[in-house]
Amino acid sequence: MKEPPYAWVVVWGTFFSLAVIFGVSYSFAALFESFSAEFAARRADVAMVFGLSGLIYFLFGAGAGMLADRFGPRVVCCAGMLCIAAGLLATSFAQSMAMVYLAYGAGVGIGIALVYTPSIACVQPWFTHRRGLAAGLASAGIGAGTVVVPLLAASAIAALEWRGALRVMALGVLVVGLAATFSLKRAPSASNASKAGVPGATLREALHTPRFWWMYLATVAAGPVMFIPFAHASAAARDLGITESRAVGLVGLIGIGSVIGRFAIGALADKLGRTFTLALMQGSMGASFLLWQSAGTLSGLSSGPFADGYLPLAIFALWFGLSYGGIVSLMPAICMDMFGARAVSSIIGTLYTGAALGNLLGPVIAGAVFDRTHSYAPVIWGCVALAGVAALASARVARLSRAAAY
Repeated sequence: MKEPPYAWVVVWGTFFSLAVIFGVSYSFAALFESFSAEFAARRADVAMVFGLSGLIYFLFGAGAGMLADRFGPRVVCCAGMLCIAAGLLATSFAQSMAMVYLAYGAGVGIGIALVYTPSIACVQPWFTHRRGLAAGLASAGIGAGTVVVPLLAASAIAALEWRGALRVMALGVLVVGLAATFSLKRAPSASNASKAGVPGATLREALHTPRFWWMYLATVAAGPVMFIPFAHASAAARDLGITESRAVGLVGLIGIGSVIGRFAIGALADKLGRTFTLALMQGSMGASFLLWQSAGTLSGLSSGPFADGYLPLAIFALWFGLSYGGIVSLMPAICMDMFGARAVSSIIGTLYTGAALGNLLGPVIAGAVFDRTHSYAPVIWGCVALAGVAALASARVARLSRAAAY
């Protein structure tokens, strides 16, 4: 069955919606030093802003999914963009870290929650045969936003200082973000999701399956691994004496790797099996941290491309981004595979609550460990171990899925 033409409009609307919200989220790397200097804050305290925002948008994603199942994605996502713009504008007037926590951490976090799950879940019911490719293309917006927006934010900070840069970002969210979310429309196959005739499980039914809880374990374990680099990789580069533009550029390299991962791995997984590919990507993500660990050692060399440790950090960023991008693009499609369209937004949102504590505690604990030890080595080895747990849990989902098919 051929997908309707509007399905691809939804894909591109989701692409730009995700580019906006995660471009804003990951611009935190460019704002890190500004917040630290302005408010004389410790690294763990500044990282709390990013962690709080992530906690909120993952924790409230389930509620946003339920709202989208009831009212449709367009209304919910447009409201989210308005919240993000308001949060950025309020942050630009902050006089303390407490106000930054409230405006950026909570305000932007709520806005992202209202956009993320409803937009990404909106894509799945439009597709049957090319669901993996469509999910990869739509979620590639996260990578594109990660490449472009933090670098634009860094340039704006240099020209306008951080308060002016936040006001420009708020305007960009209103213009680009609202235009993107207005194009989102619920698929005909999911338009009557509350009726028994729509195929698929309810949220309650999904919660009573072992596959959901193994996926949840994988999400919990992978959460800190996925978000620590966004908060701390640039700071680690600055510790090695790497310039500000190249340090922030690491986030852009993660975005480039993420875009590649979403396109290449999403399409490949349609052939190899999505849950099996998810387990491979989680193992790959953990292995990439070994390059971050090597950067500090190699930076001691007196000459050559490894002299400041930037090359291994750059390769780490690309490799991590490739794995991370594949993981994020696969999870919504796997939920659709396992549970159908009936309550897909609610199920995906509930699954994503597993990443909430990881997004909060991962960056904060990493900052606290560094403040105490002046080293990221314990953090790196912890990420390797957690990624291994996530890969094993996803492998279990793959085995259960194969058994259910027979």
